[in-house]
Amino acid sequence: MLSFKRRQHPPSPLSPPCASVSRIQLEGTIATMNLNKLPLANIARQPGRTAGLAVLVALLSFALFAGSLVVSSLANGLNSLEDRLGADILVAPSTAKSRANLDEVLLEGVPGSFYMNAALVGEVAEREGVAAVSPQYFLATVKAGCCSMPVQIIGFDPETDFSIQPWVARSYSSELAREDVLVGCNITGAPGTQIMFYGVDCTIVGKLDETGTALDNAVFATNETLQDLISGSREQGISVLAENDPGQVVSTVQAKVVDGYDADVVASDINRHVRGVKAVATKTMTASVSDSIAGAAGTIGALVAVLWVLAIVVLVVAFGMIGRQRTKEFAVLRVLGASRKALVAVVLKEALVVGAAGALVGIAAGAIVVFAFNGALEDALGLPFLLPNAATIALFAALTLAIGIVAGPAASAFSAARLSKVDPGSTLRDE
Repeated sequence: MLSFKRRQHPPSPLSPPCASVSRIQLEGTIATMNLNKLPLANIARQPGRTAGLAVLVALLSFALFAGSLVVSSLANGLNSLEDRLGADILVAPSTAKSRANLDEVLLEGVPGSFYMNAALVGEVAEREGVAAVSPQYFLATVKAGCCSMPVQIIGFDPETDFSIQPWVARSYSSELAREDVLVGCNITGAPGTQIMFYGVDCTIVGKLDETGTALDNAVFATNETLQDLISGSREQGISVLAENDPGQVVSTVQAKVVDGYDADVVASDINRHVRGVKAVATKTMTASVSDSIAGAAGTIGALVAVLWVLAIVVLVVAFGMIGRQRTKEFAVLRVLGASRKALVAVVLKEALVVGAAGALVGIAAGAIVVFAFNGALEDALGLPFLLPNAATIALFAALTLAIGIVAGPAASAFSAARLSKVDPGSTLRDE
């Protein structure tokens, strides 16, 4: 009688635990693996993939951090400009340059010189609704041997001034003597040093706080000092005042309005009744700056939002593609006993590390660009630009870092969930 012996097959790695591979052995294998170290090991093993993902997060973080700094700097510049303006109305000669240039000279301290008869100060003061007036001189120096540097020099009358002295008092509270000057933060020279304009040596007695405007490159002095400089220009053969007597002219008149009067109405009255002048309410002038800043901020915000949407989509797609390539890897981990929760944690931790690294790089790049080129940004935008304080910058950096860290795991969440549900048997059998 024939007898048959059952054929023995070697145990399959996909079959249930048997005599050759027990469940205890599998659990021991996964127990010896430190899944906490696996994310870092995977990152180090795939530097190209890691760098690509980190660059995307860095781009997001750069846009968010740099964009926040620029928008905040524009807002600070506008606030600084409004704080400095103590006058309700600015009155300039009607022969001054175009309105745009006039705004830049009057509001931001862009170099420019124009003059009108000093008798007009009294005429402006007599108009209904005007509470107080104060004259100012503007003198734009030249780049020549007579002057240390080309700057805007602004002269004011300490006895009547109500717009400059409250502002400069934050940095210098003493009275200015003749030939004493206060300089903007960008002017070279420490207090106590000499600076020359049109052959006249002046003493720097203080430096002003940053404003984010061209006033950071301006010089402030009394009207008497300005008259000395104008006289000095004549002696140097540089005519800045034609044939007029320096003591008989002014550049602008600062006017305060009586409480209850509308500055625009008073300015219109001055324009109708005082010949040869152009009066403008400061709120009208700053409103145009505010509108420009709002437009710039809106454009920057829209660009940042579009960039974020595109980058997040790319991140989600990238993590999805990478996840499909790692199906076999996660199937093996499942065979070795790793739980679904542990696999999700591996993916999310990898994304978190990549997100943190990319966010730090993006923040550093944004800081370098904005800090190193803030002057160029101000010139390009043509608007007041004043960087926020250290606390605000640190807050922006912390928020950007937090968002960058969250962006990675958020973009990889779908991929992590899909990988955790992989069927190890079918996956490895297909291989």
